[in-house]
Amino acid sequence: MKIERDLHMMKGDGEYSYAKNSMIQRRAVLATRPILQKAVREVCRDLHPQLMVIADLGCSSGKNTLLFVSEVLNTICESPTSTLNKEESPMEVQFFLNDLHGNDFNHVFQSLEQLEQSTRQECACRGLQPPPYYVAGLPGSFYARLFPCSSVHLFHSSMSVTWLSQVPEHLGCLNEGNVHVGATTQPAVARLYQDQFEKDFSRFLHMRCREIVAGGRMVLTLVGRKREDVFDAGRTTKIFELLSQGLRTLVSEGRLEKEKLDSFNIPVYCPSTEELKQLVQQNGLLHITDIHLFEMDGSPTDESPESAGAAVAAAQAAGESMSATLRASTEPLIVSHFVESILEDLFALFARNFTSYIESEDEQSGIFVITMSLEAKH
Repeated sequence: MKIERDLHMMKGDGEYSYAKNSMIQRRAVLATRPILQKAVREVCRDLHPQLMVIADLGCSSGKNTLLFVSEVLNTICESPTSTLNKEESPMEVQFFLNDLHGNDFNHVFQSLEQLEQSTRQECACRGLQPPPYYVAGLPGSFYARLFPCSSVHLFHSSMSVTWLSQVPEHLGCLNEGNVHVGATTQPAVARLYQDQFEKDFSRFLHMRCREIVAGGRMVLTLVGRKREDVFDAGRTTKIFELLSQGLRTLVSEGRLEKEKLDSFNIPVYCPSTEELKQLVQQNGLLHITDIHLFEMDGSPTDESPESAGAAVAAAQAAGESMSATLRASTEPLIVSHFVESILEDLFALFARNFTSYIESEDEQSGIFVITMSLEAKH
């Protein structure tokens, strides 16, 4: 598995594309909107940039990417400091949309005309004028340098820094029968995941501190944990356990070699708020202005059952929808390690297992999300 080659969301707008299976990620963007709006207003108020440079790291493709751009533009429209004074030109905005090279940037660019139309209409309804803005794609890993020194006013990343730069070092086949930190994972394996995240997140912060202007802002949203117990990340843990269960079934049927399963691990880590605070403090160049942990609805759809019969159908629909959601973000990694021929059976197994989980548990935990606003110290 080569992360920079194989890690990308499913492209296009087909049945299993990220564009059609990212409701959970969209909820995270909407839930953290007040913190993003506050950061944008603070940049306008405190820095008064003639050209505001904004970077969305791990942008992926689809409506979520353009939702972020739209939220920023609407906030700037409403900001009384988006112009320096009446004699000078309005502030301009440069967006950089970053992701790995395999990202579907074409899908993003094809949607920009629709964004421009909707932004103008929304601002016009409130008697406002959107600022002049420009959008560029920027391929590359956010664990490396992406921008010149002191050039970016606002960094944003939603549900992306959760992905590691690589499968934890020295993991090999130690995580027998699991694709992530699961119930039977050894503590030493969990520690390898923690070590990799600490190394990656520290590097991420170090790179951004060289690129951000003094007084600039960062808004980071990650899938996280409510407790310090690394084995309990709510529904996120359950999802990966059910994926492991499906792969073990294929091994038992002779469809996969056990060694292939034992050597496959998803490069994701869900930190706690305390872990994030400690790493920011160790960096020493950033100040935490806001940090919140909230439990987000882990359902991949917005539909609610109205009867017992509907509840059964809803559980089955939730299983299929969650299967498509997981497939949209992991299929490229799975195909690169195993074979494409297992995909349909694997995700059908996952859908049935997730449906059983929904039906059998009185209370299912949601997905824990941590959002953090940071300010670059002067």
